[in-house]
Amino acid sequence: MFIAGFPAGAWGTNCYLVAPAAGEECVIVDPGHQATAGVEEMIREHRLKPVAVVLTHGHIDHVASVVPVCGAKDVPAYLHPEDRFMLTDPEKALGRSIGAQLLGELTLGEPSDLRELTDGAVLRLAGLELTVDHAPGHTKGSVTFRTPATEEIPPVLFSGDLLFAGSIGRTDFPGGSHEAIMRSLARVCLPLDDATVVLSGHGNQTTIGRERATNPYLQQAAGLAEGPAAPRRGM
Repeated sequence: MFIAGFPAGAWGTNCYLVAPAAGEECVIVDPGHQATAGVEEMIREHRLKPVAVVLTHGHIDHVASVVPVCGAKDVPAYLHPEDRFMLTDPEKALGRSIGAQLLGELTLGEPSDLRELTDGAVLRLAGLELTVDHAPGHTKGSVTFRTPATEEIPPVLFSGDLLFAGSIGRTDFPGGSHEAIMRSLARVCLPLDDATVVLSGHGNQTTIGRERATNPYLQQAAGLAEGPAAPRRGM
């Protein structure tokens, strides 16, 4: 499996392009603020052909480029229905103004082909298999995408803003819930193999094993000894 990623925009949101190999069809994960140029660069450099955009949740830092990317490539986007309203009303999702200047540069709205994600669904796109797990807490419609393990490569979890290296996503925006995100960590992350590679919405790559051993929130979710609260990242 081939994965190219880059941090985009004012919030440094990680956007990923995933394909069976360079030169093949790909899926784009979370084209956020100012991600369009980076997506185009990755497509040219690695000779990729997008067939879909998948979104871990609806916050503007993860979806700001979905309309231009989907429009330019004529591909569908996938989003959980609980977060659909955020595409047209990002301020309602954040509970505060993100600034008139920033809003003025964004292309708000829904892509012409928007499809709903459901818990446990398996997306077969671009020769890939992505299992969807509903993971509310950061937002009501947050999801993760995971790939199966093979003999050559470990499984990969695209965790969005559920799990970061050493931390978790914020829960103080409308629709957020600390209790819900802890349940999601327990249900979605803890059953995964330690070798699972975690590619999150912000920050560095990690593994489930590393987070199981060092992340205080994941330890709390498992009912283990509590550690000091780590700083949270992302929107």
